[in-house]
Amino acid sequence: MSNSKHSDIEIEILLLGKWRFDTFSEKITIEFKDDMTYEQTRIQMLLFSKPKELLTGNKFTGVWYVRQNKLHLNVRSMPKSFFNFRIPLAFKISLADIVATLNSIFTPENYEVIEINDSKFIIKAQEESIIGTKLKRSMGTYV
Repeated sequence: MSNSKHSDIEIEILLLGKWRFDTFSEKITIEFKDDMTYEQTRIQMLLFSKPKELLTGNKFTGVWYVRQNKLHLNVRSMPKSFFNFRIPLAFKISLADIVATLNSIFTPENYEVIEINDSKFIIKAQEESIIGTKLKRSMGTYV
């Protein structure tokens, strides 16, 4: 069971906003929105992982929720994927989005929430702990 002292609703509220996660192989930025959707950007750091990034793209969108102190991410689209292409003078084929949705149904991303506050988020994926940092929105500068 999770070490988190927060309820699922409290975790959802604390998650709202933009977070940065750095792992050994990738840099991940996720923006959790209050309509329970998210936008994720993944930058591969290892050279042999770059071909995967070229095929799938590095942007993902989907829906998220928290249940029993576990964060669930369900990918719905990969808008920057090579496999989402447009046939000239016809329609757009979103093959990558179809594959992402089917894959998300059978193998969703689940993370155990270990600790969360308004600036730090620790989750556990399989046997690896991942630390996230909340990105503060800066006020725009006016010229």
